Amino acid sequence: MKLKFAVGIVFAFFAASIVRVFGDAAENVDVFIGTAGTGHTYPGVVAPFGMVQPGPETGYSGWRYCSGYNYDDSRILSFGQTHLSGTGCPDSGDAAFIPFTGEPVKDDYSSSFKKANEKAEVGKYSVVLDDAKAVVELTADETVALYRIKYLADGGGLFFDFQTGMVGNLAARVIESDIRLADEYTVVGTQRVRSFTQRDISFAVKFDKPVKQLIEISRPAAHKAPRWSLCFGLKKGETLKVKAAVSTVSGEGALKNLASLPHWDFDAVASQTRAKWDALLSKISIDAPEKQRKIFYTALYHSFISPNNIADVDGRYRGTDGKVAAVSDPSGKYYTNLSLWDTYRAVIPLTSILAPEMLPRFANSMLDHFDAAGVLPTNAYWGKETWCMIGNYAISVIAGCMQRGQRGFDYNRALEAMRVSSEKNHPKSDFSVLEKYGYYPFDIVKTESVSKTLENCYGDYCLSKAAESMGDKALSAKFARRAGFYKNLFDTKTKFMRGKDSSGKWREPFNPFEYSHAESFGGDYTEGNAWQYTFHVQHDVRGLIGLFGGADNLVRAVDAMFAARDTRAEGEYNKSADISGLIGQYVHGNEPSHHIPYLYALAGRPDKTAETVRKICSELYGASPDGLCGNDDCGQMSAWYLFSAMGFYPVNPNGLEYVVGAPQIGRAEISLPGGKKFTVVAHGLSEENKYVSAVSLNGKPLKGGVISHADILAGGKLEFFMAPK
Repeated sequence: MKLKFAVGIVFAFFAASIVRVFGDAAENVDVFIGTAGTGHTYPGVVAPFGMVQPGPETGYSGWRYCSGYNYDDSRILSFGQTHLSGTGCPDSGDAAFIPFTGEPVKDDYSSSFKKANEKAEVGKYSVVLDDAKAVVELTADETVALYRIKYLADGGGLFFDFQTGMVGNLAARVIESDIRLADEYTVVGTQRVRSFTQRDISFAVKFDKPVKQLIEISRPAAHKAPRWSLCFGLKKGETLKVKAAVSTVSGEGALKNLASLPHWDFDAVASQTRAKWDALLSKISIDAPEKQRKIFYTALYHSFISPNNIADVDGRYRGTDGKVAAVSDPSGKYYTNLSLWDTYRAVIPLTSILAPEMLPRFANSMLDHFDAAGVLPTNAYWGKETWCMIGNYAISVIAGCMQRGQRGFDYNRALEAMRVSSEKNHPKSDFSVLEKYGYYPFDIVKTESVSKTLENCYGDYCLSKAAESMGDKALSAKFARRAGFYKNLFDTKTKFMRGKDSSGKWREPFNPFEYSHAESFGGDYTEGNAWQYTFHVQHDVRGLIGLFGGADNLVRAVDAMFAARDTRAEGEYNKSADISGLIGQYVHGNEPSHHIPYLYALAGRPDKTAETVRKICSELYGASPDGLCGNDDCGQMSAWYLFSAMGFYPVNPNGLEYVVGAPQIGRAEISLPGGKKFTVVAHGLSEENKYVSAVSLNGKPLKGGVISHADILAGGKLEFFMAPK
């Protein structure tokens, strides 16, 4: 796959070019970043953690359209009310419609548009549809999407195709469908759909003008949902406003959600949503050139789109078992779309600093999921377990809350849920096999055996630390032992983590360049190969150094990964779309690699961390639509940039500390609870001065190359003194 990378960031650190952000931080966000290439973000509107995400759709099927939109397209098919941000699987796009003018019965209701007439900003999206002859503006609050549509010709109406949505096979998307015109102003529907998830979704769509005529349009025989043209009798220059809400519970639930926005004031909703974003984005102010500000604040925006609440306004939701339940959290909200395999690495640590009040809510949602499923979620979307990814990263989130002393959920309930989820077999983990062999043998566990072993080790480490904090020494010791199982798959001859069978024999033949992808062509790794997964020991870097025989040897191994080139010709090896943003065999476009640049610093070579972070930030992030080199994955790609630009990164997200790297911006000030400030200053930062000669915290030399979570929350000043070597 050929990716277009944005031009490297120009580090013009002159006084005249440095601008400090004041006032509207949202002004610095470019919501089109990541909408081309493989970023898979969308330009529609969403409130922080919002339930609806209305936006344009330029395609429905395949890798290109996981979010339903690609910047390079020139036709809009519809406007859906739900979208996933940056994921690698298509889903959502519910209750989609598009305006039309003229004849109500057509072969093609899609419309061309000019890029010059498409505008997107925080809280508002607008486009002129040339064929449809309509101007569409949309906004949303947390629960309701609101449209303002101005018709530029007579015969203004709306076309609904209730079959559509992001899916691999459009004909198979809808399993059951019950749609009705409840009255002349309101459409209500309930459907069972399948794509990335199989789920029940209801929706209510209300108009500020009455429907004059409903025409049912013929549809393909395999489609189970209707297609409607709704005619309003509108003339050129007239405007139609539309409100839409969804529910996992029922059509009545969707109507209640719709009623939470009692007015039709489009500009007021757009302003209120923008203000909510600005309050969150303004928690970090930076000194940086304009291009970097755009990348930074867009990354911050993307980091807090998800997870999304799916509970109705009455606090009910439909769980992974298909049953309607009441939310246990006092907020009355149930959060899903966590993309845990990705976001535990940097999004969750970032949230622990900027929005710590959200994490106990996430924990309660995970515990509610446990009550329905019997195990904590691994990769749940729309409240439904997909079993798509591996590992126990809900444990990372919950245990992290416990270690930080965050209240708002039942610690005993949480510890039991984590224990059960680490002992009870499920489709992605057979713990009886893991306990018997100390690893997953590839002849028993046919796919991802190495990755499952390594990633379960991290969950076991997190559970061990949580049990320790609760005083359960026996439980802590059990899972501390399992956390060390990664050592059983390290081959001392090849210096790689590799597959081993139940008799203790290494997989042969072995090629560390051979990529694996469970859903496509199998293999021992998850969306990666031995080069990346050999370093997947976030919780015990000292132990990893020991396996390599010393810090210098680890440094040489990481050097080799960044330099390695697969000499096989294309067609001689398996390829995966997840593998993008390569530097040698380092894969920045996928998450298992993200902590690796910081292993240099932990092995005594912070200069190499500085070099690598500068290269990644300048070459693999940009301010254009193709500015992300891989799926944003609900904000993880973005959160990596935010931490790295500020000069520190959570290699071990549950270690309550951050490894010091090399800042890429001149100054950052984080606003903390209680009115405290944590300020990061990079003295002398320039294109040449990319190395760190010294670091101080609150005026004293920083020792050990790490700062603690407590250091940040206490407020203070972290100073880097930059140098050319």
